[in-house]
Amino acid sequence: MVVTLLAAFFLIRLYTLYISINNAKALIVEGAKEYGQANSKGLAATHILIYVGAAIEALIYHTTLSFMNIFGLILLILSYLVLFHVIRTLGRIWTLKIFILPHHPIVKSGLYKITKHPNYFLNIVPELIGVLLLTGAKVSWLLLLPYAFFLFKRIKQEEKLMESMI
Repeated sequence: MVVTLLAAFFLIRLYTLYISINNAKALIVEGAKEYGQANSKGLAATHILIYVGAAIEALIYHTTLSFMNIFGLILLILSYLVLFHVIRTLGRIWTLKIFILPHHPIVKSGLYKITKHPNYFLNIVPELIGVLLLTGAKVSWLLLLPYAFFLFKRIKQEEKLMESMI
């Protein structure tokens, strides 16, 4: 059951990838430039590895739903609600990569009133922790270290680009 739940969340993630790809294509047509391509690949690969590693561990350990696994499930649900809020708030400029338009809008509404990076702090970090808790993973937690490196680098890249636009 745990692996089935994880697969359902992964399918939802694939749907957001579809949204991202469509938005990216439209942004490129509008003259947007992509930044941090290598780092984006590192983020994507590590994100997928966490899901795959957690699924493998759930299968190996025959993970069933306990309190901690249910807490992970709740965390996942909440993080995905934030993800769709962010997608709705950013609209056509939301992608999994960094694209900057010639006259890029700076969004300061919704959760962006609370933090400059709600997608990272209120979606992705809780999502990955939720995945690991849901599956009862033990070893896959180590993948958070390279993910944190890539995420820190991504945030620095975005901050630098946003500063240059002000």
